[in-house]
Amino acid sequence: MTPDLPGVQLSLEGAIGRLDLARPDKLNPLSTATLTALRDAARWFDDQPECKVVIVGGQGRVFSAGADLSSFTGGAPAPDQPLGRDAADRGRIMADAIEAMRAVTVARLHGWCVGGGVVLAAACDLRVATDDTRFSIPEVDLGIPLAWGGIPRLVREIGPARTKELVMTCRPFDAAEALAMGFVNRVVPVDELDGAVAELAEQLAAKAGQALRATKAHTNAVTAAMVGLSRSWADADGLETGLHDPEGRAAAQRYLDELTARRSEA
Repeated sequence: MTPDLPGVQLSLEGAIGRLDLARPDKLNPLSTATLTALRDAARWFDDQPECKVVIVGGQGRVFSAGADLSSFTGGAPAPDQPLGRDAADRGRIMADAIEAMRAVTVARLHGWCVGGGVVLAAACDLRVATDDTRFSIPEVDLGIPLAWGGIPRLVREIGPARTKELVMTCRPFDAAEALAMGFVNRVVPVDELDGAVAELAEQLAAKAGQALRATKAHTNAVTAAMVGLSRSWADADGLETGLHDPEGRAAAQRYLDELTARRSEA
């Protein structure tokens, strides 16, 4: 029986599992409760010996709109948004848990993939996106550094210069650019996404589990030595500092005002 976890939905059929962000009405935000649920989901799949592949996706019209923007409004936090370093560190703990899963993870990307959603996707082993997927990393515009181990993961996948450009400029990029830079493995038309992801998952699930796990562990060990992922434990401190920096708070307010204006014009 799959656990009941806030903000996510789990299933397992044979060797293939599914882990879906399940708040489509809110564009699948990554609240602190959802981050903890993702960590717990990863641990649950690790306890299922038959599971070889887990598809990580988002319900509704987007993969994820990223961190819950109520964190940046300056008002009282929501009940599932506690203040302090513990809350600031939950994204890193989530990403580490997803990346450390025994199963091969395949990110199923569509619509928007924003901020923390990009980090979640980067923590997966493989990524398949629709041709209309749009990526955005707006943290610097919100007056905070990209945290949750996002910097080393992006450096690993796309290199340091492109990481600096995308994170510091905050400019959106599309699926074609993500494919060209090596962030996604495949780009498919919207109506072919489920078939392409299922085909990839079935191809992997047909392999010997021990060989899959050994290949994943070996590759991760090599890249961990290259990018120093373990240093991301300090990300929470940079995030906390940014959330209390006056210039950063002013930047966040400008970003949120512009976002509200764009939505009202749409």
